[in-house]
Amino acid sequence: QVQLVESGGGLVQGGGSLKLSCAASGGTFSFYAMGWFRQAPGKEREFVADISGSGGSTDYADSVKGRFTISRDNAKNTVYLQMNSLKPEDTAVYYCAAVAGDYVTQHAYEYNYWGLGTQVTVSS
Repeated sequence: QVQLVESGGGLVQGGGSLKLSCAASGGTFSFYAMGWFRQAPGKEREFVADISGSGGSTDYADSVKGRFTISRDNAKNTVYLQMNSLKPEDTAVYYCAAVAGDYVTQHAYEYNYWGLGTQVTVSS
């Protein structure tokens, strides 16, 4: 059983930056692909970025490409999401998720484990 805990959310002005972290425990971290998803009020959960277990492959939603960077430190059992040039439309609860395998997937239904989320609010 893998447990995931997100941190790093907060309130930031438009154009600013935040770095989210997701600490994992309970499994061999490098065996799991990791994803970041977000959910804004009244909207469905949407894919943001993912990274393979080895870190060799990444994928991004078009809406964040060039602004967000996903990375992982397998020695620290942690995945990160560096968010730059933030926009008010990036406001959401951000969740990290894990799925066994060294691949990338945008599909939320493929992820077996989820954190509780961290709130990101971007003011205009």
